[in-house]
Amino acid sequence: MNKEKIRELIAQLLVELGEDPHREGLRDTPRRVADLYEEVFRGYASDSELDVVFTEQSDFVMQKDIPFYSICEHHLLPFFGKVHIAYQPNGKVIGISKLSRLVEKYARRLQLQERMTDQIANELQGTGVGGAIVVVEGEHLCLRMRGVKSNGVTVTSEARGTFDDPLVKTRLFDLMLDVKNRTSAISHNASDFSPVQLIEQ
Repeated sequence: MNKEKIRELIAQLLVELGEDPHREGLRDTPRRVADLYEEVFRGYASDSELDVVFTEQSDFVMQKDIPFYSICEHHLLPFFGKVHIAYQPNGKVIGISKLSRLVEKYARRLQLQERMTDQIANELQGTGVGGAIVVVEGEHLCLRMRGVKSNGVTVTSEARGTFDDPLVKTRLFDLMLDVKNRTSAISHNASDFSPVQLIEQ
């Protein structure tokens, strides 16, 4: 990232907006924006480190409510929310912090929520897990600040492998999203949550 070029472009943008980039309140704005972009777009150069694994057995692993912040590529406005991830280990489990790194890798760039969901699921499934599912809940400032001015939450999902099965997805969605159904789902026998057994029924 060429931060000096970004500073020049932001200063020019301020001029085009009718502002004076040399006045006190804006004097350091080009530098601040360049520093901001370096941080919020660091996903382009980041590594999710999904190769950090440990030999353990588990029916499935789920991490919920992973926070994310991204920038919509259509209007360059933020969208943010939380990501829920579950996968079926294939004899090895991924270091739990690496799922958050995976989210950061694809969130911190110019993005669409639908594409981000797909990219996270693809990379996770590409590690050799039996199945993977990703659910993203996002709030978009391009909806809140302009146009229809909607406060709605956008939900997207992608499933791969053994988790791309209606019954499995329903159970996992219950655990991820619905508090009422989550209690009911957890009350089932543990074997009910084995993805292989669910598919065979």
